[in-house]
Amino acid sequence: MSVTLDGDNSGSVPGPVRKFAHGPSPVRKFLRGPSPVRKFVRGPRPESVPTLVGTACTVVGLIDVAAGVFPRFRHSRMHTLAEVLPGALGPFAAALSLSAGVLLLLLAHGLKRRKRRAWRAAVVLLPAGALAQFAYRHSVIGTLVSLVLCLLLVRNRGEFAALPDPRSRWRALANFVLLGAGSLALGLVVVSAHPGRVVGSPSIADRLQHVLYGMLGFEGPVEYAGDTSWTVAYSLGALGLLTAVTTIYLAFRPEHPAARLTEDDEVRLRALLEKHGGRDSLGHFALRRDKGVVFSPSGKAAVCYRVVSGVMLASGDPIGDVEAWPGAIERFMDEARAHSWTPAVMGCGETGGEVWTRETGLDALELGDEAVVDVADFSLAGRAMRNVRQMVKRIERLGYETRVRRVSEIGDAELARIRRAADDWRGTDNERGFSMALGRIGDPADGDCVIATAHKADEHADDSPYGDLKAVLHFVPWGHDGMSLDLMRRDRSADPGMNELLIVAALQAAPQLSVERVSLNFAMFRSALARGEKLGAGPVLRTWRGLLIFLSRWFQIESLYKFNAKFRPRWEPRFVVYRTARDLPRISLAAMQAEGFVSLALPRPFARRFPAPRPRPCAHTTAPGREQHARAA
Repeated sequence: MSVTLDGDNSGSVPGPVRKFAHGPSPVRKFLRGPSPVRKFVRGPRPESVPTLVGTACTVVGLIDVAAGVFPRFRHSRMHTLAEVLPGALGPFAAALSLSAGVLLLLLAHGLKRRKRRAWRAAVVLLPAGALAQFAYRHSVIGTLVSLVLCLLLVRNRGEFAALPDPRSRWRALANFVLLGAGSLALGLVVVSAHPGRVVGSPSIADRLQHVLYGMLGFEGPVEYAGDTSWTVAYSLGALGLLTAVTTIYLAFRPEHPAARLTEDDEVRLRALLEKHGGRDSLGHFALRRDKGVVFSPSGKAAVCYRVVSGVMLASGDPIGDVEAWPGAIERFMDEARAHSWTPAVMGCGETGGEVWTRETGLDALELGDEAVVDVADFSLAGRAMRNVRQMVKRIERLGYETRVRRVSEIGDAELARIRRAADDWRGTDNERGFSMALGRIGDPADGDCVIATAHKADEHADDSPYGDLKAVLHFVPWGHDGMSLDLMRRDRSADPGMNELLIVAALQAAPQLSVERVSLNFAMFRSALARGEKLGAGPVLRTWRGLLIFLSRWFQIESLYKFNAKFRPRWEPRFVVYRTARDLPRISLAAMQAEGFVSLALPRPFARRFPAPRPRPCAHTTAPGREQHARAA
């Protein structure tokens, strides 16, 4: 039977034969489909390249460090396999391997964060490594792998567009201390990694002295047999040179100061608070001058933030009109992407959390509760307020009196005395607070703030620099009919109960100040503490409560909850907004740094000797809202 494949006779072709003749060929299927070969040729997804290359640099850096430190590793099978990777410049070049490994480890973090400068450094280092691979070891595979990784970086250069982080000259000092300590420890390992070649039995002090001398380029007291002394000397010299070069680079590179509120920013924020400040009790704290700000395209909303350890922390709800919040949030996220910062929001309300999660796809977790007292419902009468009532009466019988006034009603001399007392009574070297702290008292621009003071005339009042002042409470405005507690300070020699006395005095004086609601302290994990102490609480909840009580030894968790509960407030939940669960530890550390519980700054004597530079706006901070405002004007 003859088969014809054209004309009307095509219908006479049997089914299987016709399907093969007119259907897609296996070659076409292979080329069109998502075959493994096509996937390999296309390479990894662009968004995964930074993490992939950063991880590769970490692995290669660790291998290079091990190859430079341990002689046996350079002759092992593992190192034979590792030689094909970029960065392994030769089994005998210990100094080059050690320094290259440390540089790759330092570079890996920047690559994972999509930093442009890290990309530039990698694009320069990888061809140099490929050249070294071919020149020293004649390794074709190692050269090709280096070039392939470099090609991968060049092909996906658009993924590495993050701008530099805010920094100052102190980074150079931090690098010298941290990298110097790491190099010292690593050098001690290098000196001790050749036990069979050491002449005599040098002590730890001799080995440490040998490391210090070697990092400075001098010969130390430890002697080795054979060529080992040259290997150790070059390795220690490479570590010392690496520490010196990176420190000099950080000291002389251009400075990128952190974003700060400008006078124009503060004026615009105050205008927004005048119209919409009653929505959030934390709104006035956005006027901290160590925060940056991004405005919505319309200029009707803003988000204030601070960058701490690569985390872009916002606090409270956005400022301004709720309808304009999405525009400000979008600008916030654009700024985070531009710098490869981790976005996070601390202490936003329920409405703010809903808008943040809806507009950004972020997740939210209940962080705690804010204690809000309605002035009309507050009274010292009743059994529930007996403890507070008795404490206030007892203190008043001891001769204490209170004054509650707005800042604009207090004279300059008394304001200066209050500021000095608040600074001296702080108890810590650094100012604590970020999300619920203004960071200043008695500023002329904050005339609507309220200060409650406790006074007692005694025989030591004339000799004290604070006069008869014994305690201070500072409140910031919350719209036109509320105020939010900023700080509580008291003289340590004063009688207990000063804070209770002043809070009661502020609540009793609130009607004369046209204040209808007062926000007190923020109680972290309040609901867990309250439910965990109730009858019938499960073992998980009781364990969680026990952990919180244990942590209260260092952080005011349980004490703040119990203090706020004395005044019978209503509890308003507050949330933390985050991207992924793996970001929570980093966000927690950044939040503790911002709040002042963890400090990485210099000790106070050095801080006084070297004053901080004048605040300047961040050179690479975008301000589209400000530009649009200027064009409209």
